[in-house]
Amino acid sequence: MRTSRNNNLKRVIVDFKKLNDNILNLLVTKFPNGYDRDDIITFRNAQNEIVECVEVKTEDTLYLVKVSKRLVSAMEDYEEEEDEPGGEFDTDIPEESDLE
Repeated sequence: MRTSRNNNLKRVIVDFKKLNDNILNLLVTKFPNGYDRDDIITFRNAQNEIVECVEVKTEDTLYLVKVSKRLVSAMEDYEEEEDEPGGEFDTDIPEESDLE
């Protein structure tokens, strides 16, 4: 089990249902190819249940995001939204009618 050495950080456990774009962006940035077993932190909560999380930080907060299959899907969906056309690097693709 890993713990943060910086005691000044606020620690927040986040469930999949409460992820916002900021936390999803942190996750996708830190784990662009997904996370693996070595990235998962395991501990027991107050109800003595085993909880598995991945860790992301901001300047003042350490987020422990609960691991689930839905988390993986949310990260993939968020990354796809970021990659969708319409950004500044979008190329000009001709429409079918322009090709005739």
